[in-house]
Amino acid sequence: MNDHDSYADEAPSFLSSQTLRSLSNRDFARLGADHVAYLRPVVMNGAVAFSIHAADGTPIGAAPSASLAAAAIRQHDMEPASVH
Repeated sequence: MNDHDSYADEAPSFLSSQTLRSLSNRDFARLGADHVAYLRPVVMNGAVAFSIHAADGTPIGAAPSASLAAAAIRQHDMEPASVH
């Protein structure tokens, strides 16, 4: 484990710009992975839906509307972010 792993695992609410610049791409992607999920519109079975992904891009679910996707994210104690 290196110093960067501890930053990513703790997901601190504030990091200095110097610390952020020193994070590897992998660690930067993991930062906040347990606290933020994003949703984006997709077409599933011919209908518009919203896919839900962890901050690192891992797919974790889907919902028929943006509001339901956001509610599901919040229900799991995460903060939703929209990607379009």
